Amino acid sequence: MLLLLATIGLAADLVSKHIAFERVAGTPVHVLKSEVEAAVRTGGPAVAALIPPHEETRVIPGVLSFKLVLNTGAVFGAGQGKRWLFVVFTGVAFVFALWLFALRTDARDRVAHVAIALVLAGGLGNLYDRLRYACVRDFIHPLPGWRLPFGLRWPGGSDELWPYVSNVADKLLLIGIGVLLVVLWREDTAREPATPSA
Repeated sequence: MLLLLATIGLAADLVSKHIAFERVAGTPVHVLKSEVEAAVRTGGPAVAALIPPHEETRVIPGVLSFKLVLNTGAVFGAGQGKRWLFVVFTGVAFVFALWLFALRTDARDRVAHVAIALVLAGGLGNLYDRLRYACVRDFIHPLPGWRLPFGLRWPGGSDELWPYVSNVADKLLLIGIGVLLVVLWREDTAREPATPSA
């Protein structure tokens, strides 16, 4: 089950990225590793310039849009240009997930197995991008056009409620990690000895 779900999740991520980069900008966008690496060395907005200007595709107005972005960092754009750090981190997380599966779960722990499969699929999807393209291909933009209240701004200067663009792999990772945390918390709670009544 773990292998099947991880394969399905990985395929969903890679296929959705391929379709998005073929269609969202109105013309296919082909990402070349050499161009991304050169743009990272140049710094500034050079990586963003590899994507042609295009309007966001509104999927559900005010709720979900598609917009092409190349991310050389991690979640929320942190650590731009530190690709090999994230490659190593993904490798460590992959080994940890397999250790968790092999030594901390048994055949009855289906929810934990699903969560681990989601984490593996998400990690492998973004790892593939980092190795193949030197960046991660993102396209999912939730809550487009919503603004922060009271004139607030994010550290980067954006006043959008959710300025971050992500992909299916990111969603799989977040859901998998969230479910795993709940499962581990419930396990720890179940192991705590009952407090004797007075």
